[in-house]
Amino acid sequence: MNDLKQKTALISILGRPNAGKSTLLNQIIGQKISIVTPKVQTTRNVIKGIYTKDETQLIFLDTPGIFSPKKTLEKAMVRSAWSSISGADAICLIIDLSSDKNFDEEFEKILKHISAIKAPKLILFNKVDLIKKKHDISDKNLSIFPIEEIEDHIEHFEISERFKSKLPLLKNSFSGAKAFFISAKSNKNIKSLLTELTKLALPTPWLYKEDEITTAPMRFLASEVTREQLFLQLSEELPYNLTVETDKWEQINDTEAKVYQTIIVNRMAHKKIILGRQGQKIKEISTKSRIEISENLAMKIHLFLFVKVREDWDTKSGYYINMGLEFPVN
Repeated sequence: MNDLKQKTALISILGRPNAGKSTLLNQIIGQKISIVTPKVQTTRNVIKGIYTKDETQLIFLDTPGIFSPKKTLEKAMVRSAWSSISGADAICLIIDLSSDKNFDEEFEKILKHISAIKAPKLILFNKVDLIKKKHDISDKNLSIFPIEEIEDHIEHFEISERFKSKLPLLKNSFSGAKAFFISAKSNKNIKSLLTELTKLALPTPWLYKEDEITTAPMRFLASEVTREQLFLQLSEELPYNLTVETDKWEQINDTEAKVYQTIIVNRMAHKKIILGRQGQKIKEISTKSRIEISENLAMKIHLFLFVKVREDWDTKSGYYINMGLEFPVN
């Protein structure tokens, strides 16, 4: 395609933990490139997803959830999220419509910060499929609308009074912004969202090839899949601040590879949880991770997992480099 016809836009996806940012990115790209778990703060760094259609290339940045950080790792994650805004052509603020916990004092500070940014903003009310509707509504009622009309549209849904009380804040903070009701999980209204974002793309040569969907290397994607399985299989038994490193990648041929990974935890007790009785738990995690890595990368994977205890690993700068995060100095 002639570069003169190409259009490009860099879009930052922001929101609270578990608002659905990673699910939205995976849905848009059509492939899982960002892990999703019920645990908060699953996404740790900015994951780049590339959507190319016709003459337009949209580059999405899936960011860690924004919250008030306390620990070193949390500070690095939030800093990564805010840094993604720099140079963005548009910002998608995603809000979990099914939970009014979003609207606390902390979130109001976030809204104030985002509203001061000059880039165009789209407000995405996610998880509309989980909200009870007062009556049958057509897709027309779910189409794009100015945020100033939010009260007219939200009346179709049964939402909490606390949520309703915060609508004036949204209107005042994002005057002139456009809004959507979406379901990232079930693909509701995502096509309309992409149509609107395409309008914001500028006449600029693409930054990536037409068939590229992410800049994340295979090693990183493989590590993230294993970390996801650890969260899913161990649930509340294990703290979120473990990390997984792909130490070695042996390519046997074009369709087969041996992958060696190390799971790093702070305490011996955590290692025992991961190993499980007679090593059964880590075998289960390894099997599920191997299957998903194989499917995602379209190749046969032989996965070898090891667990190491590194006390206070999350306070050491070297591990942050492997995670793609900047080590916070304060």
